[in-house]
Amino acid sequence: MATRKYRKLAILAKIETTYGTDAVPTGAANAMLMTDVAFTPMEGQEVNRDLLLPYLGHQGVELTGLYARLQGSVEIAGAGTAGTAPAYGPLLRACGMAEDEEAGVSVSYLPVSASEEAASIYFNADGVRHVLLGVRGNWSTTQTPNQIPRFRFDLMGLLGTITDQVLPTVDHTAFVRPKIVNKANTVMSLFSWVAIAESISLDFGNQVEARFLIGAESMEITDRKSTGTAVVEAKNLATKDWFAIAQARTRGALSVTHGTTAGNIVEFAAPQVESGRPTQGQTQGILNYSIPLMLCHDTGDDELSIIVR
Repeated sequence: MATRKYRKLAILAKIETTYGTDAVPTGAANAMLMTDVAFTPMEGQEVNRDLLLPYLGHQGVELTGLYARLQGSVEIAGAGTAGTAPAYGPLLRACGMAEDEEAGVSVSYLPVSASEEAASIYFNADGVRHVLLGVRGNWSTTQTPNQIPRFRFDLMGLLGTITDQVLPTVDHTAFVRPKIVNKANTVMSLFSWVAIAESISLDFGNQVEARFLIGAESMEITDRKSTGTAVVEAKNLATKDWFAIAQARTRGALSVTHGTTAGNIVEFAAPQVESGRPTQGQTQGILNYSIPLMLCHDTGDDELSIIVR
């Protein structure tokens, strides 16, 4: 019997029509291109029987509330053509974002607070396939100069089958090569200031609960609080007074646009951002401020959007 290799991996993801019913993703149409993957095949609880007996010793446990967890990163890039959904779109949709396509122009991902979609995921680790159903989760991103920008997904799904299956033939051609985060490719505006930034981190902030009841089992998104952190070069107060902004509870907009060529532009937009208490630090002997961000809604589900164009 051949040994199984850690780096031989295939991940397929497809949005379900009916929650918890296998959408049957294929390697040709639904392959995900991921890095830094961590997979927990069985999370859940252990219930002790705790019997009182006339002797000592372990009595074993019952495994209950079992589900699987997949964590991994996907490079942030466009779809190759403006108005076409990116290949990683199903993962954003499984994180409580609705996909809105404007033909030939852009595809936007917007938060929803009800009727969240879910995905079926096949995780094949060199010949053993784990099926995850009703998958929902959360995403975050940290974009740092001179690095590849990535989404970080944390996904939870009901246990499907676990079987020996040959690795599928996968097609990753829909994934566009990313651009490095730098001055030429990336523009960030925060509170109407075109920022000189060391990093920007965003967390969509979903709370996902594994819910196991009599008659129903599901992964539920029960809350969402989007946050972020911007590390910016410290300027004098006449240029930007982050302390006055924090004290006045003034709200402003955040925009991060990565990419310059149509078909490979991704924009993050948050129209109503509150700043927390700035902290001072330094990098390479240059002063900086680390600014906590609270991404608030304006008129509804609109606190953070992703526009791919």
